[in-house]
Amino acid sequence: MDMALNILCYLFHGIFTVFNIFGWIFPKTRRLNLITLSLTFISWFGLGYFYGWGYCPLTQWHWEIKHRLSQGPLPDSYIKHIVDSVTGLDVNADLVDKVTVATFFISLIFSIILNFKKNKV
Repeated sequence: MDMALNILCYLFHGIFTVFNIFGWIFPKTRRLNLITLSLTFISWFGLGYFYGWGYCPLTQWHWEIKHRLSQGPLPDSYIKHIVDSVTGLDVNADLVDKVTVATFFISLIFSIILNFKKNKV
């Protein structure tokens, strides 16, 4: 069961992350994109105040599954884990965090602008 959950976590978290980055591009998904970006913001900076900046419950749940599968050690960042897994490198965690936060805020700015601009005829 944990192997299936591990795969589902990769799929859901991956889709969620890609949607956060690019969901603002498509007019039909802009509102949902703003919602998912807002949830991410609340998680990283709201829950993060209590659990550590950048806290993500999806990562925590996935890491719990991976620990049950005796997979580890795992980095604090899901994105670092993905980058390292895909490249086979040990990419600098601070660099990954900075690129992740920059990408997040760029996506959030585009999402806010496009969600609140008036439709031009």
